[in-house]
Amino acid sequence: MVQIKTPEQIAKMREAGLVVAAIHAATREAAVPGATTRDLDMVARKVIADAGAKSNFLGYGGFPATICTSVNEVVVHGIPDDKTVLKDGDIISIDAGAIVDGWHGDAAYTAFVGDGHAPELLELSRVTEESMWAGIAAMKNGNRLVDISKAIEGYIRRQPRPASGKYGIIEDYGGHGIGSEMHMDPHLLNYVSRKRGKGVKLVPGLCLAIEPMVSLGTARTEVLADDWTVITTDGTWSSHWEHSVALTEAGPIVLTSPDCGKAKLAEYGVTTAPDPLG
Repeated sequence: MVQIKTPEQIAKMREAGLVVAAIHAATREAAVPGATTRDLDMVARKVIADAGAKSNFLGYGGFPATICTSVNEVVVHGIPDDKTVLKDGDIISIDAGAIVDGWHGDAAYTAFVGDGHAPELLELSRVTEESMWAGIAAMKNGNRLVDISKAIEGYIRRQPRPASGKYGIIEDYGGHGIGSEMHMDPHLLNYVSRKRGKGVKLVPGLCLAIEPMVSLGTARTEVLADDWTVITTDGTWSSHWEHSVALTEAGPIVLTSPDCGKAKLAEYGVTTAPDPLG
């Protein structure tokens, strides 16, 4: 069953989303050469504690940390530790979440550590992020779930190919419903699958975490022995971007964006609904 939220519940999700946005800001500043991924996790823990919120990652299915820190060829679900030391030229995708009064926020971004990044890495992150915004722009009343998938995939496929030859749209992981739980129906593919049909109709009160993951090579992944860390099977580096989005009668609200997504969605000709927190 797809959970439909009331305006009051969406407002609570906006509160959680702002905590996630604060985690992103703090960890982005802390993601410097010499920092460990454990250091970033401790930064996130402090932000959550200071906000009086709760972590929705810590303990989820046994996950041992507050954020996911996925470095280079790690696609998603990287576990923070003391051994992974960030260095110049690395990229890191940080996935973070928070709970406020039982309502969830979830978002991810890719950051560049230090200097010396190849142009194709900069473009990989840009393409992944922009495909997310294209998907968010397709979250319109009356559209179907597949319209979001089509927008994400279509944006990626229209971009010039990288030096590695192609962009791999990760197949085994995608977006999801979010609300009173972090992961809920419906599952959102980042590509179009004829087997999945058109999916649910997009209606006011529907909330989705839209999160493309793209590599510089394969679309295939494998899980390491820790049962969490997901890497590309060919070792190519990847990017992960995500926002939690609510659909209202007046349009979308990007719950985990400080400005509700207003500036970016304006580029797509989309007007966001008013911030429920005023």
